[in-house]
Amino acid sequence: MRTEHTEILIIGAGPSGTVAAGLLRKQGRQVVILEREEFPRFSIGESLLPQSMAYIEEAGFLQDVIEAGFQYKNGAAFVRGERESSIDFRDKFSEGWGTTFQVERAQFDHVLAKAAEKAGAEIRFRQQVTAVDIDGEHPIVEVQPVDGEAYRISARFLLDASGFGRTLPRLLNLEIPSDFPTRSAYFTHVVDRMTPGSFDRNKILITVHPEHQDIWFWTIPFSNGKCSLGVVAKAEHLERYSGNDIERLQALVAETPTLAKVLNNAIWDTPARKLSGYSANVTSLCGKGYALLGNAGEFLDPVFSSGVTIAVKSASLAAAAIAREYAGETVDWQIDYAAPLKKGVDTFRSFVESWYAGGFQDVVFYEQQSPNIRRMMSAILAGYAWDTKNPYVADPRRLKTLEKLCAS
Repeated sequence: MRTEHTEILIIGAGPSGTVAAGLLRKQGRQVVILEREEFPRFSIGESLLPQSMAYIEEAGFLQDVIEAGFQYKNGAAFVRGERESSIDFRDKFSEGWGTTFQVERAQFDHVLAKAAEKAGAEIRFRQQVTAVDIDGEHPIVEVQPVDGEAYRISARFLLDASGFGRTLPRLLNLEIPSDFPTRSAYFTHVVDRMTPGSFDRNKILITVHPEHQDIWFWTIPFSNGKCSLGVVAKAEHLERYSGNDIERLQALVAETPTLAKVLNNAIWDTPARKLSGYSANVTSLCGKGYALLGNAGEFLDPVFSSGVTIAVKSASLAAAAIAREYAGETVDWQIDYAAPLKKGVDTFRSFVESWYAGGFQDVVFYEQQSPNIRRMMSAILAGYAWDTKNPYVADPRRLKTLEKLCAS
């Protein structure tokens, strides 16, 4: 079996992998990306957060994304029963981007992949990583192309950006159970045919089930007249419904009058998909010669669309650590990569847990909220979960106090 060598080997050509590649190519590094699928390919996670734009820009991909013509996004709208609330990401505590896009991920990921190739990264599609050896001087992976002979490739650094494929966690036995309850999601794309003016297409719509506060729907408009529609609930609740996945999703929408009204004229022309037990965790985000990026390391929940932002943030942190190593500095990956990444993830975690418990929902729908506190909430929901100037990032436990005030 032949063996090749590269400076940086990345598993996965999703946002974390391609943004990492763009940043590393700016450093002059040789980058090879191994991708299991052929692009464009379907992926979930279509509503971006403004914070992610900073890393897309840093990687040199901003013009490519803007020119792709995705749906503009400036905030989030929430509905629970007859109560409505909205947050404008442009009115936020943290400095930085206040707008972003809602994207069909098949096209978005393809745009980023082409931009990474344009920057000089080599992407090899339809390549399955079958084994990893981290015991030698450098990591070595074994690869089986769909068409072709197996080969090995060694690298000075190995970055796992495989997302839900979680290549290194599986092959290196790094996976541990998530402490989140097991939830499932049914989702599809529909031709929404929404009446003009009845819905703000510049925002993601999050609708809470009228009887179950821990069940919620996302509605993400695209620029082509379609939208992504999904529901999240505990697996045992979804299994109560009969029929196929699309019929179960339709039944849940029918139980939610405000959402059913929004989708009254929709054409359900795409089969639904199901994702179960998606929350994941690992023993460590880094090891000898490797690091886990984005969902390959940890995935919380889709409720605040944090997945892509965490992915590209991890890419930025990893690229910065690699730059320091090439400069001859001593890098402690646990301190310089894992700990800073985990800080923001833990901020999101506290808000996700509060959402399902109902406390953060009380905050969102509270009618007399302080404008300053609302800007702090807006910043976190816009992805600025690493801005420690924000009191609710510096100490997420403050959220408990806020919940009590809003509930009373």
